[in-house]
Amino acid sequence: MSLDYYQNPIICGDYSDPDIVKVNDDFFMVSSSFNHMPALPILHSKDLVNWQIINHVFDALDLPGYDAVQPGKGVWAPSIRYHDEKLWVFFSTPDEGIFMSYTTDPWGEWSKPHCLQPALGWIDPCPFWDDDGRAWLVHAFAQSRCGVKHKLQLFEMANDGSKLIGEGQIIYDGTADLPTLEGPKLYKRNGWYYIFAPAGGVENGWQSVLRSRDLTGPWTARNVLFQGNTTINGPHQGGWVELDNNECWFVHFQDAHLYGRIVHLQPMYWGDDDWPRIGESINNDSTGQPVLSYKKPTVSHHSEEYRIQTSDDFQHGKFGLQWQWQANPNPDWLIASDQGLTLSCYPLPIRHQQQTLYFAANLLLQKFSAWQFTAQTQLRMNAKQTGDLGGLIVYGERYAAIMIGYDNGQYKLYYRYGWMKDSGQVDEYQQIITQLSSENCQLKVEVGLNGICQFYYKDHETDWISIEPSFASGKGKWVGAKVGIFAATEADNTIGYCHFDYFKIS
Repeated sequence: MSLDYYQNPIICGDYSDPDIVKVNDDFFMVSSSFNHMPALPILHSKDLVNWQIINHVFDALDLPGYDAVQPGKGVWAPSIRYHDEKLWVFFSTPDEGIFMSYTTDPWGEWSKPHCLQPALGWIDPCPFWDDDGRAWLVHAFAQSRCGVKHKLQLFEMANDGSKLIGEGQIIYDGTADLPTLEGPKLYKRNGWYYIFAPAGGVENGWQSVLRSRDLTGPWTARNVLFQGNTTINGPHQGGWVELDNNECWFVHFQDAHLYGRIVHLQPMYWGDDDWPRIGESINNDSTGQPVLSYKKPTVSHHSEEYRIQTSDDFQHGKFGLQWQWQANPNPDWLIASDQGLTLSCYPLPIRHQQQTLYFAANLLLQKFSAWQFTAQTQLRMNAKQTGDLGGLIVYGERYAAIMIGYDNGQYKLYYRYGWMKDSGQVDEYQQIITQLSSENCQLKVEVGLNGICQFYYKDHETDWISIEPSFASGKGKWVGAKVGIFAATEADNTIGYCHFDYFKIS
């Protein structure tokens, strides 16, 4: 492929519900993070094709319950906007309400999230500051929380984003034509108001655009992007940016099942009828389908050196921006070290009268970053009691780990795997692989097509030894599968620890 062209997906990682904004020559992207902390990753690019994580909006969610694993809860479908020389991120937590945070420096500190509207099931908020100085917010609904679906509601908002004003108005009911209408993004162009919004559901939905001369309506809908004749299912939910030369681009996700919702970039232009055309035309009409490759955006700067971070040498005993815990972080999970990462063997929680890895908040994980890859680490276990363990894990509602465990003075290698059942109970299994000659071991997992994983271990100078059976990974609750490291204990107190020299993705 020519160097002048890019290939979709631009991010083969689970950055779901993306939204973007342009500020001078910089592009910023934000995505859902659900229960994972730190939350709301901020990605940066100079060319819309190559991206890098530069920050998170906050480290912990100061709400009841988020110190424990809450699969599928937390931060849903944020939006990012530039106004009053600040970057603003608005997001919802479906059980608590609508929040916002802002900053003058996206690489620096963000304001503490502020709840501008407590609400159950009000999701996917997007702010809009109009030319007359008034501010507005549009949002969707989660039927699972409030019994409402397919509808968008509009509120006037305080200009500083601190509160909603007055009563909301349902401005579009998509029950008949736009089922599962959600994720609205509000814009204004040529005297028209536009709402870019997905419909049809995550796996097989499409992108719709609503427009009106007045914010309160009436709104007219047009479907603008379908899967068409491509392999890119459900191309929808994202954001639009316009370059200085009037080039327009649209980012959206594709549900790639266990790999999560990966990010695509589509060319876009405005027709003479003031409706957007996205992707490539289907049958020469106004409806588009995704492109697999296309000529790169015309920008003045490039960021070819940017990559979404994966491997980590844990410089100065710290982990990189690609890592997230499964809940609000606890300072007791991490032990200071000069080089490498030292994790304390923190007690596994008891949930539903079970003690399993599935509900361990102190798993340190990152997203799958390619269709096929290898993850490798080297660890040293400093166990203090029977039940201390640590290792390498592939995590989702199906999960598996290869780990060193300490049992009555002996270090053993274990293979543990399990799955979350519809009943809410976890089935977990464990087998002893071998007794180790020391507390040191190298661990590796090869992730193949369809997420089929092969685990290996290497004890001292031996060759890599595979572990049977292989493992078929699975997605999590609203998220893709993840890979990472952990230290834990089945005992009641924390006295042991596990040291990881590095984590390498290839």
